[in-house]
Amino acid sequence: MRIGELSKRTGVSPRSLRYYEEQGLLTSSRSDAGQRHYSDTAVQRVSLIRQLFDAGMSSRVIATVLPCVDVPGDLGVAEETFTAMMRERDRIDADIAHLIEARDALDVLIRANSRHRAELSTAPEPVAPST
Repeated sequence: MRIGELSKRTGVSPRSLRYYEEQGLLTSSRSDAGQRHYSDTAVQRVSLIRQLFDAGMSSRVIATVLPCVDVPGDLGVAEETFTAMMRERDRIDADIAHLIEARDALDVLIRANSRHRAELSTAPEPVAPST
């Protein structure tokens, strides 16, 4: 199938599909006219790539994980994939911890602002100086 058909079947833009190829995540053959042609299995591969991107992985990390799909019986590849996925999970955990710290700091500022607003709403209106 051509790139437009793959795009339609996966919901992924042709631009993204070309990017996946540039990163070595997806392969195609070329016609004599230079058009990309994909096998039917490309639909499943693009779906997997999207899942990995949605999980927060970069294209570099995805490239280390995909060989597990390509060579499923290789224990060494499976171990490398497991290590890469655990490293990504640890990175996500660290990002979550950082976001929790940022949220907690923002909560402190919100409470301080709420107190300040309450003080301003109960303060008497300033009297304009007479001239």
